[in-house]
Amino acid sequence: MRRMAHSLDLVFSALGDPTRRAILSMLLEDDMAVTDVAEPFEMSLAAISKHLRVLTAAGLIQQERRGRVTWCKLQPDSLRGASIWMQSFGQFEAVELDAFELFLARQLGDGPDAPTGA
Repeated sequence: MRRMAHSLDLVFSALGDPTRRAILSMLLEDDMAVTDVAEPFEMSLAAISKHLRVLTAAGLIQQERRGRVTWCKLQPDSLRGASIWMQSFGQFEAVELDAFELFLARQLGDGPDAPTGA
């Protein structure tokens, strides 16, 4: 159980960064060289390499050296544990967001039918 929790921590931590999510989206298309991954971002190759190390440590990508070029490949199965964990919350009915927003507005006194102070 502790091992799975650590794995989930790594995955969710990796997914918590928008640059890393963008990299994963790019790798959905095909394997890419590190330099190609870095191209659309306005940051150094060293900074991109740090992001790639986080993704690799989480098991979300695999890096492979082919000659002088390092290639990145998506490892979609690594999201399986996180997906199963999130699906366990699917047993609860989805919250109607409009109704929830109205409820909060009433409770906070910001909307129609807001409680009046005594």
